[in-house]
Amino acid sequence: MTARHASLAALPIAAILATACATSGRTLAQAADTPLRVATYNVSLYDDADGGVIRRLEAGDEGARKVAAVLQRLRPDLVLLNEFDHDAEGCAADLFQQRYLEVPQTGGGDALHYPHRYFAPVNTGEPSGLDLDGNGSSGGAGRDRGNDAWGYGLHPGQYGMLVLSRYPIERDAVRSFRLLRWSAMPDAIRPYHPTQRGYFHRDEIWQQLRLSSKSHWDVPVRTPLGRLHFLVSHPTPPVFDGPEDRNGARNADELRLWREYLDNDPADHSWLCDDQGRCGGLAEGERFVIAGDLNNDPNDGDGRHDAIRALIDHPRVLRHPAPRSEGAAIAAGRAGGANTQHVGDPAEDTGDFGPRVGNLRLDYVLPSTGLRWRSGGVFWPAPDSADAAIAHASDHHAVWVDLLFDD
Repeated sequence: MTARHASLAALPIAAILATACATSGRTLAQAADTPLRVATYNVSLYDDADGGVIRRLEAGDEGARKVAAVLQRLRPDLVLLNEFDHDAEGCAADLFQQRYLEVPQTGGGDALHYPHRYFAPVNTGEPSGLDLDGNGSSGGAGRDRGNDAWGYGLHPGQYGMLVLSRYPIERDAVRSFRLLRWSAMPDAIRPYHPTQRGYFHRDEIWQQLRLSSKSHWDVPVRTPLGRLHFLVSHPTPPVFDGPEDRNGARNADELRLWREYLDNDPADHSWLCDDQGRCGGLAEGERFVIAGDLNNDPNDGDGRHDAIRALIDHPRVLRHPAPRSEGAAIAAGRAGGANTQHVGDPAEDTGDFGPRVGNLRLDYVLPSTGLRWRSGGVFWPAPDSADAAIAHASDHHAVWVDLLFDD
């Protein structure tokens, strides 16, 4: 553990917030005159073996170099990295910062330093001790073990989340909803087996199930433009289940959690309590950005599309153009397969998931009212662009928006 982690024991939850004495690039005063760039990027820096990502980063992982190059090109002020394996000591985060971001990468740009970061435990790979997949046993090996974890994963922390920030994070105000029980949500979509004509989970299991497949975090950041709540998550993919659609139901309610958080009805939200026991949602007038691989396209692919559309259309979410890219539109036209049946605008897609699934818009940066949208995009360059060499470290592409605060 480095000196930067000396305050770990003082945190109310197992989280790391690293701070350095100096920053590179723009000063805080300079940043106040320019838009705030906020991004999300599913970086696929996970490994099926516990500690595997650390070993990969120590060895000089080529995918991590490309991810770092993309971030050096975009230079977001605040970014969520999905599918970045969590370890309690922050070794992977240290390695990625010091050996990748702070080293100019081929195809990237100048070294990039984030003096503030946040990560915490997630539900993926955490054993539940319950038979969550209904196969008659709890735990086991391989996928059986993963299916019976609170969130699918082969070891604790797989597919974790990492927030990197140029600006201070208000650690005492961070809220996490990792432990919130799914059944606590009023009118939760309890998975139902249509052929067996009954609920998929027995009552005693349903009452213990956690809603968040990884976690839901509200990370307040003190930017030069004002306080911003970074609302980040990574809902489960709405696939890999059966006719009961348990993952589709969970994805929809994980998205609904943010809608309930924004509604913040004090008469109706006594159930919405975070892991520290604080109840209720986000106060009216607070500015926020919802970010993450939300695993739901508004029109195409699997999933309950009304759930993501309802979040995009929430009254507190700013109406703004969807980020686009030239590369996504070209890729959809060349790929064929499922893409030929899609009805959404292919230029808004954020990932390529093969011919059976096609290209989808799964990654979002959704700013709130009270913010002004200046520009945005998806880092999916055309195949003949020089940037194409670094754009495919993951099956997802980075999404970014530039924002200003309304007066």
